[in-house]
Amino acid sequence: MEVLRAEANDERATLVMERLRAGEDPWEFMQELPTVDEIVVLTLRAELIRADNGRRPTVEVDYRMMRQIALAYPALSTTVWSMLDDDHIRRRTA
Repeated sequence: MEVLRAEANDERATLVMERLRAGEDPWEFMQELPTVDEIVVLTLRAELIRADNGRRPTVEVDYRMMRQIALAYPALSTTVWSMLDDDHIRRRTA
């Protein structure tokens, strides 16, 4: 978990630097960036998709993948469920 979080932290730092170099105000964009744990979850999800021959998951398959991540990495459970809740809210309002 430490390695995954360290890599995600590096990725987030890179995102911040790119946006700063583009002249963006950090007060405006920092809340938009995913957290370190969200990046870890997205990376693990991408690996599961890649393992499934890159097929885009259905809503049900995506839910199962996210649940699988939460079960395999208990420290990420809260993040996984909050991401699923956010996704559910976005789908309802879209």
